[in-house]
Order: sequence, then structure tokens, then C-alpha cells
Amino acid sequence: MQSYVIALYIRLSLEDSKYDSLSIENQRLVLHEYAAAMPEALHAEVLEFIDNGYSGTNFERPQVQKLIEMVRSNQINCIMVKDFSRFGRNSIETGYFIERVFPLFHTRFISVSDDFDSDRHKGDTGGMDVAFKYLINEYYSRDMSIKTKSAKYAKMQRGEYQSKICPYGYRKSANGRMEPDPEAAEVVRLIFRLSADGVNAAEIARELFRRGIPTPGEYKAAHGNHTHDISRTQGIWCGSTILRMLEDERYIGTYVIGKRAVLEVGGNRSRLKDRDKWYIIPDHHPAIVDQATFEQARAKQLRYPQPNKKTRDYPLKGKIFCGCCGHALTYYSRRTPYYYCRHSDADENKPCYKMRFDAKALEEAVFTTLKAQMDVLGSDGIKRDSLGNAVVSQRSEYERQINALEENKLRLYEQYQLREIDLDTFKAKKEALNAQLLNIKNAYASLTAQAKREQEVKEKEARRSNITKELTEAAGLTSALACLLIDKVRVYPRGRIEIVNNVQDLFL
Repeated sequence: MQSYVIALYIRLSLEDSKYDSLSIENQRLVLHEYAAAMPEALHAEVLEFIDNGYSGTNFERPQVQKLIEMVRSNQINCIMVKDFSRFGRNSIETGYFIERVFPLFHTRFISVSDDFDSDRHKGDTGGMDVAFKYLINEYYSRDMSIKTKSAKYAKMQRGEYQSKICPYGYRKSANGRMEPDPEAAEVVRLIFRLSADGVNAAEIARELFRRGIPTPGEYKAAHGNHTHDISRTQGIWCGSTILRMLEDERYIGTYVIGKRAVLEVGGNRSRLKDRDKWYIIPDHHPAIVDQATFEQARAKQLRYPQPNKKTRDYPLKGKIFCGCCGHALTYYSRRTPYYYCRHSDADENKPCYKMRFDAKALEEAVFTTLKAQMDVLGSDGIKRDSLGNAVVSQRSEYERQINALEENKLRLYEQYQLREIDLDTFKAKKEALNAQLLNIKNAYASLTAQAKREQEVKEKEARRSNITKELTEAAGLTSALACLLIDKVRVYPRGRIEIVNNVQDLFL
């Protein structure tokens, strides 16, 4: 193992790709040149962490997460970036890592363009200059996001902007505009004709399956677009898909865009906007169905407004799946509630066709199975010898020794700069200090990992004890127990059930 590890972190977002100075190759060149000039680089291991195409407004990036995890495992001595914005554009999170997390693990942080080296700022945060750079990077990202959205909205108003993805029934023409896809468009017309004749969505789905017409996902996959998971469709259309198509104004040539708004800059969460804030552009592209057929088809699909509709709650909500076709079972709240496999309605040959289960009986069976599983799994307790206060004391001693050696290295470098010792003496003594530092850091990391394992064992014991107690005291299956213990329940014909647990790791 190398005595010193330098991590070069490189990030390039989609917006940054417009600037050559921020390219991955330029960042790599700057960082390697700077690292090569460091005295610590003589026998150092240099690692690269590259996030290509990721925004700096948050830390949900695979390589930066891997880097931070290695820091917490005491595997990184120094992190180097071209500038602060490469590491992050969120001022609070960026400052937290640079000022709190990295010093805790004795990890040096260098920003080349900002002339920042945490080793020169021991005991402080770098001053107002650094704080302002954090804020400037964050506000630059916000400003860029707002300008980009403004330009996109202006194009929407002019009818120039459209999504890269076409709805089923359309395809992109040579000039990038939407045009009807002859084969799929004929299926769309069939759906609207059947609806206009009074056929409901479930019956339309059965008719499409009977005719052997592939679903939209299967059709796209057959034409090279594999963005949809079609492993469970098996040629069966969903009624909800048909209802969405019957409501889609794009089929009459009207383009609707800007229906949702992002809640926060750099975030992924969005909300549906009021219709008067949408961008609605008539005669934007060729229509597949005429206005009269569109209105008639929509009118025939019955809608029952439920202004005071209550959210149904039941213990296995969102957790019951058909073991044959893999789809979620529908819960019907009747006098005697039951679960039903709707997906197989179109195919009489499926083993789950018309399969239904009494809800109360199924919940009782799941509860009984869970108790039996816990009785068996919980019988073998986890026993470990506690390390106690010895770990805390030993870790403190290691930290003291690490700090002392780091100080010795700094004094040694000062002696070399003051010409009190020659280069060969400096290298020899530094090599000896690095060897000591490596041994102590390895011992410290091993002790930390051991303490972490012991803590995990204690937490498992406590969780297992609590779960067993809750199951023992419960009169039946509750939503809280189901959420705690169950990932999903697969049910099969003739009453066979299969439970996938959330807490299997507690009994390994």
C-alpha cells in the first residue's frame, strides 16, 4: 500500500461541456501538473474520480460518493480539484465537507485555481474569500438554470420547442418535427373509434390483446427503443394507458408542454401546474384523429368525480403482487374486501386469470407466517464481546500520534525550506515518518472498523428484540408492522404466498 494517496476529483456537467477550459482532459492536465510538483507526490498513489454529466448543485453523484466513503475509511490523504465549483455548487454542503468532514479525517483539500490549500488554513475556514466563492458558485448555478429555463419557455411560446420523445402514434421526421407513424397511428385511430362506439378502456385492452397488437413499450422496443421495461407486459395493454391516450390533445394536432414545474433549482421534484399556465399550441403538427372523434371518444369514457374521496388504507397497501405475472394486485373495498389480478383479465390462458383472494384471510396468513419466521430466525442470538471504553481510549491515542507525526512532517519540511537539512536527509526522514504514519493510520482504520462492526451488531440485536416484541404483542397485521417487516408479498393460485422480508439482514 502507498504511503500517501492523492485523489483527483473531476466533474463535468452538461452546461460545463460548452467551455473547453472545463473539459475533463483540461481538468486532468491541471491537476496532474499540480500534483507532480508537490513534495508528497514522490511516492504517492494518484487516483482519479470523474463524474461526467452531473450537476454540482447536489452531491448525488456516484464518484463523489465513492470518494467521500474512502475518506471516511481513512484511505485518502489529499483531495484535489480544479476549483471549488468542480466539487460542488451548493455552498452549505460544500463548506460542510471542506470545513468539517475532511479535517476530521485529516484529509487535505486543495483547489488549484482558487489557490486554496487546507494545510495553510489549519484552525480556520479560509476566510471570507472562500465563503464568497462558495456563494458565487451556488448563485452562478441558479442563474444559469433560470436563464436556460427562460430560453426554453420562450421557444415553447413560439412553438419551436418540443420533447425529444414522441407519444405513441408519432415519430420524428427528417426535420425533427413530429409526424404520424403509419403503423402505430392506425392503432391510435382504432382506440378512439372503439371508445367513440361506447367500448370502455378495459374492453379496449382485451380487444387489442385479442388482435395481437403490441403494447406501446413493446412496439418501441421492436423499433430499437429499449427505454421501457416490457418484461411483464406480455402483450397485455393497461386500461390506464388507454385512458391517458384518450385524454391526450396531441392526437388532434395540439401540442401541450410546460405542464409541470420543478420545485427547486437543481432538484428533481416537480408539481403539476394549473392548465392556464401550460403552453398550448393548436395546429402544431399533423393530427391523427379529428376533433369530433376526439370529443366523442372522451365523452364516452365515464368519469365519476369524487371530491370527498378518502384515501384507502389497508395493511398490505402497495406490497401485494401476483406471483405469476408480477403485477400489483388491485384492492377492492367491498363488504368483503379482496385482492384481484386485473392484468390477466385479457388472457384466459394465464394461471392467474380471475385470481382473487379474501383480504382478511390473506392478511392473517401473512401475519402467521411472519410470526413463524421470527420464531425460527430469532432463536439464534448474536453474541459478541464488547470492546467497551478500551476502543475510545485507543482511538484517542492513535489520533494523538497521527497529529504529532503530521506536525513532525511539517517541521521537517520547514527545516528543508530553511536549508537546515539537505534534500537526501529530508527524503529519508520524511520516508520514515510516512512509514510510521501509515502503520498508525492502518491500525486506527482497523480499530474504527471493528468498533463500527460492534455497533452494527448492537443495533441489530436491539432491532431484532423490538421486532419480536411488536409481533408478540400485536393482535394482527398492521400497516406499521407491514412497513417494517415486508418488502413485498407474492401470491399464487391455490393460496400459496411468498414473503420477501425487509429485515433479513438482521438474522445473517
